[in-house]
Order: sequence, then structure tokens, then C-alpha cells
Amino acid sequence: CQIIHSTFLPSHPVSYTHLDVYKVSVVASAAAPSDLLASVESVASAASVLAAIVLVHESGHFVAATSRGIHVSQFSVGFGPALARFRLGPVEYALRAIPLGGYVGFPDDDPESGFAPDDPDLLRNRPVPDRLLVVSAGVAANLVFAFLIIYAQALTVGIPVQAQLPGVLVPEVLPGSAAARAGLLPGDVILSVPGVAPDPSVPVLVDLIKASPNMDVSVTVSRTGPGAGDRRSIDLTVVPDTSVDGTGRIGVQLSPNFRVTRVHPNNLAEATVLALREFTALGGTVLDGLRQTFLNFSQTAEKVSGPVAIIAVGAEVARSSAEGLFQFAAVINLNLAAINLLPLPALDGGTLALILLEAARGGQKIPREIEQRIMSSGILVVLMVGMFLIVRDTLNLDFIKDIL
Repeated sequence: CQIIHSTFLPSHPVSYTHLDVYKVSVVASAAAPSDLLASVESVASAASVLAAIVLVHESGHFVAATSRGIHVSQFSVGFGPALARFRLGPVEYALRAIPLGGYVGFPDDDPESGFAPDDPDLLRNRPVPDRLLVVSAGVAANLVFAFLIIYAQALTVGIPVQAQLPGVLVPEVLPGSAAARAGLLPGDVILSVPGVAPDPSVPVLVDLIKASPNMDVSVTVSRTGPGAGDRRSIDLTVVPDTSVDGTGRIGVQLSPNFRVTRVHPNNLAEATVLALREFTALGGTVLDGLRQTFLNFSQTAEKVSGPVAIIAVGAEVARSSAEGLFQFAAVINLNLAAINLLPLPALDGGTLALILLEAARGGQKIPREIEQRIMSSGILVVLMVGMFLIVRDTLNLDFIKDIL
């Protein structure tokens, strides 16, 4: 049995800032050859991004261990049966069939390794600071990689910046809905609700509509005119329908009204500042998404995504804009770092928790059998959840639904 420090791909809702990804769809069965080729290329691009992120994470563990002279026996991307493998010195490198993450293996409990149980260069025999360095290095590598991706984005295509505009945008209006009957159109911007909301926001409008079933709600909207850049204001009256729960609804999608522009730095110092701002913003978005997942799990459980859904979203991003892959890669890096810091068995955070517990016990080690049972059970649970997500997300792909 070997000690492994593993990483698993993100498995919670991911927020894709500035990507405008609303629906994931992979190649339909009737796609033209050119469309099929483009879709295959985009899927390959997204899969390559995920593989690179796992590779970076595991390289963090690997470099930290080897730089301290700690014995390493395996370096793997993926789990399960090996698709390809080779040996370089004492380390076996492998690409495996189950794309849920990867691991770095240490020969601490391998009786055939040739190392004595008290070898000072076995990971388990190293002092707490060395072990903390090795275990946390994967997360650190992902954070550094995410920043470098954003920095490269700043230097090449620029950083997307949102400029808030007045009003609330109406991206979609359902046919036959109360909004459609009142004359609301996709692309309209609700500027005000006279006497109620002079400067409305999405939450204010949602609350107002819910509280007004079968009541007149006057709105002032801005609508694009026939000429380029021409907009005109229109006063409409909407009568919300009554939902099953008694609240009002008008059948629209609402979103904040903003314009995205790209800022290009004039020098390296300016690029650094822009990259730091974007890195901080994306990190906050990822942490908030993780917090919402745990606080509202019953509402967010269906949005939890595995590798298949992540690759599908990445493929959609690659098809729509190659520039979006920068944001996709950065967000997935940050998600992977955040997930692996959770104090759960089989994750880096779980191993860190056990090491810190040992330090709190004055260096008294946790019995090996107990530690191995905790980590093995954690790996089993994570793999089962991962396989469930792969099957569910695969069945939810559009072309699979068409076949079924």
C-alpha cells in the first residue's frame, strides 16, 4: 500500500465571469463534417486545459518532494487502468483511464520499494514542516498557474472589465407570457418602475413582480430603435400571472445591465496590477460559489458538475471565443485549489488536517491503520461521486439526449 497525495477535478458549481456561457451543447448527431471537426477540436482544447491543470497540481507535489530529497515512486494523471506509462529513474509516470484528477505516489508503505521503514527520506518520516510543504504545494501551484494565465491574458487579449449601465436587461421573454402580452421584447432595458423603483435592480424587480399577481405594474423600458445606436423610451403596463404558490410571474429572464470591454495594459507594471485585480475578483467568485454550494446544497445539488460537464462548457467557450479559454482555465485552476483545500479525506485538505492534528498532539503520530482507513474510504467516496457525475453529465449532453 502506498501513500498518495491526490487531486480531484472540481465538482461544484463553477462561475464563469465574462464568458456568457448559458447552455452547454456538444456536437449534434446531424452536424456537418466541418462543424464536427470544429467541435472535436474545441472538446480537445477543453480536455487539454483540464489535463494541464491536473499536471500542474501534481507537479507542485512532485517538485516540492523531490526538492527536499523525499522518495517518490509514482506520478499519475487520472485514476484506474494505465493507458500509457514509462519509468524514469525510480519514478513511474502514467496516464490513466478515469479523468477525475491525478496523484503522486510515495513508497512509504510499499514492502517492495527497497527502502527501510526508518529511512529518513520517506515522506512519513519527515518533520511536519516538510510534509506540510509537500501536501500544500499542489494548491500553491494551481494558484500561481491561475495568476500566470490571467497575466498572459492581460498581455495578449486584455482583461475583460464590466461597466455597469442603468436599468435591468431583459435577455429573454417567453412566448405567451405576461411580459410578452404587455409588449416586452428581448433586449429591452427596464429603466424604472414609476412610483416604486426609480433605479431598479434584479432583486428589487423580482420581489416587486412576486408581490403583484394580477396587478398592474407600470414599467419604463429603453428599446433599440431602427437606427444604429438609436434607443427610445416606452411606457408599458405588465399584469403578472399568478404562480402555483400564489406569487406573481411575468415570464422573463432578468440580468444586470452592463457592457464588457477589454483593457490592454501599456506596460508590464500595469499588466501586473490588472492581473492581480482580476485574480482577486475571480478568487472571490469561486469562494462565494463554494460557500453557496454548502449553504444551499438542496438548491445547488443539481448544478454540481463533474469532468464531462466541465469539458462541455470549456468546449462551448472554445467554440465561441478562444480568448475565453483564458478565463476558463483560470477559473478551473482556482476551483481545483479551493476544492482540494477542503478538510475532507482523499483531498489535500484532509491530509493537511491530519498533519496539523499530529502537530497539535505534540508530534504523536496518528496510527497508520486509522489514517489509511480514513484516506481509503475518502478516495472510494470521491471516486463513486465522480463516476456518478460522469454518467449523469454524459446523459445530459444534447447529442446523447437526441440518441436516447
